[in-house]
Amino acid sequence: MKPLRPAFLKSLLTGALAAGLSLSALSAHAEGKIRIAEQFGIVYLLLNVAQDQQLIEKHGKAAGVDIQVERVQLSGGPAINEALLSGSIDIAGAGVGPLLTLWDKTQGRQNVRGIASLGNFPYYLTSSNPAVKTIDDFGDKDRIALPAVGVSVQSRILQLASAKRWGDAQFNKLDRLQVALPHPEATAALIKGGTEINAHFGNPPFQEQGLAGNSNVHIVLNSYEVLGGPASATVLYTTEKFRRDNPKTYKAFIGALAEAADFISKNPERSADIYIKNENSKVPKELLLKVIKNPEVQFKITPQNTFALATFMHRIGAIKNKPASAKDYFFDDPHNAAGS
Repeated sequence: MKPLRPAFLKSLLTGALAAGLSLSALSAHAEGKIRIAEQFGIVYLLLNVAQDQQLIEKHGKAAGVDIQVERVQLSGGPAINEALLSGSIDIAGAGVGPLLTLWDKTQGRQNVRGIASLGNFPYYLTSSNPAVKTIDDFGDKDRIALPAVGVSVQSRILQLASAKRWGDAQFNKLDRLQVALPHPEATAALIKGGTEINAHFGNPPFQEQGLAGNSNVHIVLNSYEVLGGPASATVLYTTEKFRRDNPKTYKAFIGALAEAADFISKNPERSADIYIKNENSKVPKELLLKVIKNPEVQFKITPQNTFALATFMHRIGAIKNKPASAKDYFFDDPHNAAGS
């Protein structure tokens, strides 16, 4: 995959607006091209492996299509969603919260829905403040770093935890303590100390890196506890138009994801090496293997346990449309049939 440079992304957005192009005109392109946006962390390992092993291209050739793959790395659901709606990307990789927000806003227009899960991963809310044992203990001087305040999947999970603890009326009680910061920077701040950041709602491997790098860092909350078990917190989604206009490319992408999940389960050592190479990561391989082999981590493309967050977001008014099940906000593809 060739990285999509931020400068190119910015010029594409600016040029489209200046030219007055419609969203449909901007996003239209021939079958055989796919532009993917991802964020930070080993939760995107399926995409790393697909890139390294050229699995999208492989499945495309099997279908008679030469697929050109491009990718861009951004931070935060809002940036990802903006890129998808502008037509700058075709596939968005972000949390379930950003997916639900866009699914709700685009009904009857772009009709954004989920493609697949990137796997089940426990997300940890950690703190270096010894006085903070549960979310009850956060005070005015604490600052919680996460990708996007109020709207990232980490923030939504914390809101759900707050609603369970203090009632729906106070679901956003801890939003005032949140600071938007990419996971690498948040982890560095937590390990080093001496900044306003003394808590981080992260994802693998950054949360494990923080725990290993500072003896004061401890787990305050596990996302699985809030969501009721193993859950797909990070997913891939796209517009109805891209799926409809690019059936072979879309199918090749899903096939590549499924093969990548199988590859990781059979080749954890090679998968860790691929992550280090693709992300230019300084995270020790031993720590990455600990994440990959964690029994709570499952590399799979069928979404699991996302509906609790969906019903919560509707209940507090974050989305207007009430989904009846996960099938409402994921495309009707075979691997999503058993999704939840």
